Amino acid sequence: MFDECHGFPFEVFLPLKIRSFPPRMYVVAQAYRCVQVLGADVFFIPLYPAHRLVDFVARKDIVTAMTEADSKIYPPPGAVASISDASPVHYIVKIKLFSLLAKTEVEKYESGFFEAGGYKWNLVLYPGGNKSKNVKEHISLYLAMADTSSLPLGWEVHVIFRLFLLDQNKDSYLVIQAGKERRFHGLKLEWGFDEFIQRSTFNDSRYGFLVEDTCVLGAEVFVCRERSRGKGEVLSMTKQPATFKYTWKIENFLKLDEKRQESQIFKFTDKIRWKILLYPKGKDSRMGTHLSLYLALDLETLPAGFRLYVDYTLRIVDQVKDRKLDLSAKAKHWFGASSSESGWTRYVSLDSIYQSNHAYVIQDICIIEAEVIVLGIGSAF
Repeated sequence: MFDECHGFPFEVFLPLKIRSFPPRMYVVAQAYRCVQVLGADVFFIPLYPAHRLVDFVARKDIVTAMTEADSKIYPPPGAVASISDASPVHYIVKIKLFSLLAKTEVEKYESGFFEAGGYKWNLVLYPGGNKSKNVKEHISLYLAMADTSSLPLGWEVHVIFRLFLLDQNKDSYLVIQAGKERRFHGLKLEWGFDEFIQRSTFNDSRYGFLVEDTCVLGAEVFVCRERSRGKGEVLSMTKQPATFKYTWKIENFLKLDEKRQESQIFKFTDKIRWKILLYPKGKDSRMGTHLSLYLALDLETLPAGFRLYVDYTLRIVDQVKDRKLDLSAKAKHWFGASSSESGWTRYVSLDSIYQSNHAYVIQDICIIEAEVIVLGIGSAF
């Protein structure tokens, strides 16, 4: 599996059967930083390069150090642990006065962005454990993918990543790595370890992870595979949808010809915007007999793959009788790139709208209102 990944210089896999070590001990080679557990007493140790096999043989003290001093450092479930003398190649974050994170009730810390494999990432740290995962006795640490808005629909990125914690006493890193590659995509932007390290171990000065209230974390990210599918959607319905209203006051209404009229843009969000479309003399087959009226979604700012399920009302205001005779029509529609307009070609007859005994055009002014309720949003992934 590992040798498929770009940037992984694994050349030799050395199988070792070590029956004298306890089942939870993890043998670590100085030559490289990954240890894969195959069973209670069988390990694969990838070494790089081939000529450095002698380094492992000559450095049995490393194994001894792990068994005697680090016996309380267990990798999270499904992960492997190792020790590295090399700093992480992609990102390092140093946190001073770490204890203040807990005292100030900082539940989650997100690092700055860094680039690796052509993508942006950041580290997400829960100093007191990820409460949403019911973690209490461990520190939680994750790798998160950032700035994905520019990626194509259906993107997937398969990576192998390692998270680092500096032992400041020995100037070496504890490295935690998942046992297999992880798939990042629109529904899963974060991978990592709920139980990265026990808080009691982290706070114990003998291990060197927290020295003078300072710790150092890091990450390495190697992209294995990437692809774009464009075959999925997430639908988010709204429990308590908000109602958005817009009023369009049209002057010189009686002088309008058959050309389409458009209202100003009104916003649901910065990227979801609407406008009213009016055909004063009618549209298509109703030209000359009816006024046509539509609600339109502005596609210029709509995110790719977005659809919206909308309950909307369009009305022409009665300006004389305290709105008792408002002309109103209501509908529900899925708005999106393939269906950005919805409304009525036969909204009201021209005879009705222009008759003097009605109150829809006063002093050559007509008032049209839109009421928009977004019930759900579908987004592609």
